Amino acid sequence: MYAVIRAGGKQYRVAPGDVIRIERSAPGQDTLEFTDVLAVSGEQGGVSRPESGARVVGRVVEQGRADKILVFHFKRKKQYKKLRGHRQAFTAVRITEIAFDGQKFTAPDEPERKPKKTVAETVAGAAGTAAGVVAETAAQAAEAVKAKPAAKKGGAAKKTAAKKTAPKKGGSKGKK
Repeated sequence: MYAVIRAGGKQYRVAPGDVIRIERSAPGQDTLEFTDVLAVSGEQGGVSRPESGARVVGRVVEQGRADKILVFHFKRKKQYKKLRGHRQAFTAVRITEIAFDGQKFTAPDEPERKPKKTVAETVAGAAGTAAGVVAETAAQAAEAVKAKPAAKKGGAAKKTAAKKTAPKKGGSKGKK
């Protein structure tokens, strides 16, 4: 079961449970309703154009900006270069329901996500972890010193042989 909707001047093929990125919608909304439904597939696979009453409902998952796109204009031999960057704003929407002709197709419930840690919690956790790591490495260093056998005193140190370089072939540039 799927539907084709129009949002932000673009068309999207959606099914219950899909997550789509549309152009930025009004901030502060928790749910969106798309009434501009272009086509709906039936139960047996047939696609029909709904006359009226078809709607698609979605829940806003995230709002943000996409990766930067560099726009570079260049005209050769004219010393003309122009570089601009652009980040497109988007709203990620999870399709929860498709309804038409008295039928409703809903998406299965998604498990709730854990809330993100605040900056204070992250800093406090990092400080505790760093103190534990420092104590751990100090203990490991002390054990390594105890376990390491002492180096022999008075033994002759190994000398590395000097590398001999062969003369370069080819000689001078001029011919004899």
